[in-house]
Amino acid sequence: MRDMIASTLRQQVLQANLQLPASGLVCLTWGNVSGYDPSSGLMAIKPSGVDYHALRLEDLVILEVATGRQVEGTLRPSSDTPTHLVLYRNFPGISGICHTHSPSATMYAQAGLPLPCYGTTHADHFHGTVPLCRALTPEETAAGYEENTGHAIVETFQQLQLDSIHTPGVLQLHHAPFTWGTSPADALNNSIALEMCARMALGSLQINPQLQPLPSHILDKHHLRKHGAGAYYGQSTSQH
Repeated sequence: MRDMIASTLRQQVLQANLQLPASGLVCLTWGNVSGYDPSSGLMAIKPSGVDYHALRLEDLVILEVATGRQVEGTLRPSSDTPTHLVLYRNFPGISGICHTHSPSATMYAQAGLPLPCYGTTHADHFHGTVPLCRALTPEETAAGYEENTGHAIVETFQQLQLDSIHTPGVLQLHHAPFTWGTSPADALNNSIALEMCARMALGSLQINPQLQPLPSHILDKHHLRKHGAGAYYGQSTSQH
């Protein structure tokens, strides 16, 4: 059973990583996607520095989320692995994480600004502002940069009392965006959505610098019709 789970994780994570270049989210090797199976406690992630076009199924690295121990694969996992581990341990319900340096979302991160919800496209994916996570201190950077990045993201969501399921993304000051979801593919889709929303926000603010965020009643309507308990967007899983 464990071997079957690891194989499925590898396939899901491989497909998501292979879609990164075509999505326009990454240049060179500036990104990674991981997947997590809570029932087994296993995570699959892209190996560090391997070109997407050369990535093979057997290259994917399998780790135990609880311990961080590498249990399958001969290559070193992504340098961002400690961040992924912290998020899986602290954000119940997520089974995929995507980290990129996509241009527009990274502009917001580098500028030190959260991304407000200016329209319904944003509201369809994120229930309000995509928050800005603080930069790490010199001590945190020296002691464990990637792990403390994860802790800083968790801290941000705790302080703002945000639901990581309904706000599946964050911008880290000086760094770049992270998104997550119910699967590797869902995490990738949220990265694509975040980048498009950031791009539209930048253009909208050029047209109207006094632009205000979307009214809360419209925000709630658009988000909850897709993600709330009474969601009615799309088709029932029982329908074919």
